Amino acid sequence: MTDHLRIATSEADARAAEAVELHHARMAGELAMKAASLAAAARAARPADSEEARLDLVRWCRDELVPHALAEESTMYRAAGSMPRARLLVEAMLVEHQRIIGLVDRLDTTSEPVAAAALARALRELFEAHLAKENDQILPLLLASPDVAVAELLGGMHELLGPGESDRSPGPVDEDGCGSTGHTCGCAETDGPASPELDAREIPHAIRHATIFGALDGVQPGAGLVLIAPHDPLPLLAQLEQRAPEAFAVDYLERGPETWRLSLMRLA
Repeated sequence: MTDHLRIATSEADARAAEAVELHHARMAGELAMKAASLAAAARAARPADSEEARLDLVRWCRDELVPHALAEESTMYRAAGSMPRARLLVEAMLVEHQRIIGLVDRLDTTSEPVAAAALARALRELFEAHLAKENDQILPLLLASPDVAVAELLGGMHELLGPGESDRSPGPVDEDGCGSTGHTCGCAETDGPASPELDAREIPHAIRHATIFGALDGVQPGAGLVLIAPHDPLPLLAQLEQRAPEAFAVDYLERGPETWRLSLMRLA
């Protein structure tokens, strides 16, 4: 993001671009978490949990991912498409939007757990590659253009910039206070599938923390995820505690030397 700050035509444009990149990271984290939950349920051979995870992912895609893509087309892509050097890139990005929507449509009509998990994995990989092009190519072109006021272009675009931090919540819980991905709240019901895993090593370093926070935002009380990291993530845990004091219970499952695995369970 510092490169964008150097080439932006105004500080307001730089701040707007940072907001877009942060929202991209959060969306990538939420999608990774939902795809991992679906995969975990499929591996555990729990059809009801798989179906719940699939429907949750489809709802999120319809409510968040697809509106975000359409908002980009009418703002960022329209502006970048008028630049000769970006026209072919924008055309390719529009094709990727159609592929993303096609995967969502297939997820909406596929109830077989393994097939749904495979589609979710493909959607996640395509979306992450797509966001990288937006962050590394589309946004810098817009920021460098004296003819584009990025802050004005994106002003008020909720689907692009996302809600404020105070607007984010862990999501609904059931009447017993349990999340939808298993039970750890002592409500006497049987445990669901194991917590999904999020491998931080697969996330670009520049957006790693924001992506993980996006995934954690989707964790409901009584549920959690297993974080895989290439080092002891103490800075991340410190940020998490500042961001959500005493909201997560952290348990080290593996302590190096090459891989750290931590269980993060949401308490509230």
